[in-house]
Amino acid sequence: MSVADSTDLHNTRRSRFLSVAEQASELGVSEVTLYRAIKSGEFPAVRIRGRLLIPAGAVEAMVDAALAGGTSVDASNWVVVERGSEK
Repeated sequence: MSVADSTDLHNTRRSRFLSVAEQASELGVSEVTLYRAIKSGEFPAVRIRGRLLIPAGAVEAMVDAALAGGTSVDASNWVVVERGSEK
């Protein structure tokens, strides 16, 4: 595998987590809108030492469900809140 092939492969791999800014851009919404949805429990996120990250798998599952059902899905159905973990 050449260096160019390796670089292309690396660039096409999707991270398991996205920043709020990356996900907001991908969804076409503002970062503020996405932060508000996360805070109100309407969008899944993982908090690591104060930083919010979006699990790419959750977003992919929402898209798959919407496509399979031919309808919209409610992102809050993918939110899991553990007791005592809210800030």
